[in-house]
Amino acid sequence: MMKTITIDGNPIPFEDGQTIMEAATAAGVYIPHLCHHPEYTPHGSCKLCTVRVNGRVCSACTFPAAEGQDVLNNTKDLNDDRQKITQMLFVEGNHFCPSCEKTGNCQLQAVAYHLNMLDNHFPHFYPHREMDASHHDVMIDHNRCIFCTLCVRASQQKDGKDVFAISGRGINKQLIVNAQSGLLKDTDLEASDQAAHICPTGAILIKRTGYTVPIGERIYDHKQIDEVSLAESGSRPDSALPPSMAVAKEIDHG
Repeated sequence: MMKTITIDGNPIPFEDGQTIMEAATAAGVYIPHLCHHPEYTPHGSCKLCTVRVNGRVCSACTFPAAEGQDVLNNTKDLNDDRQKITQMLFVEGNHFCPSCEKTGNCQLQAVAYHLNMLDNHFPHFYPHREMDASHHDVMIDHNRCIFCTLCVRASQQKDGKDVFAISGRGINKQLIVNAQSGLLKDTDLEASDQAAHICPTGAILIKRTGYTVPIGERIYDHKQIDEVSLAESGSRPDSALPPSMAVAKEIDHG
């Protein structure tokens, strides 16, 4: 028989070696996240995917699925905490969606909508952060970096390079590049690299493409991030889910 865990009262099948995030995604269950990507080693840095497993607080992207787990994901307390984390991400950097080239395609913005974040709640830090436009085709806006390390992992694990790293701790943390000058132009990054496209915010941008797709016609202008995320991860259709899970999804969608 197939092994299962329970997420919000619904049985979810899993395979040995899968994390809770992987099992949930395969079954069409969305767990909010920003630093997770199925192609790269999980990092567990954003903490948006925090769930309760048999009463224990865990990161779904790193915690292995195991028989007998009772997982709470879509609860008011957890979503309230996720909203606070998202609010803190906004105020810790300089995220001004109306003037950002990534608006409508930004996962941070889309997660905020998903969590019904209506304001920043906390005072803005307004940190002074530089921009690096030295590269011919790619620019870094450090104001928008949330330190998810996706660019670091993509460069190492997909591109076979080592362009990016995170330096420092706490409020002094920063994204750095592998060049003695500290400038992106002196790295071996190319615009075709996965690391140049993986950023969930507008911190790493391809030049001269910012408004190729008009605002109002972008991904999250028309779709919720849970729908997009599950589709990109190739989650199973409802017909492949356990009967109780398929019924639950039908109820959720009215």
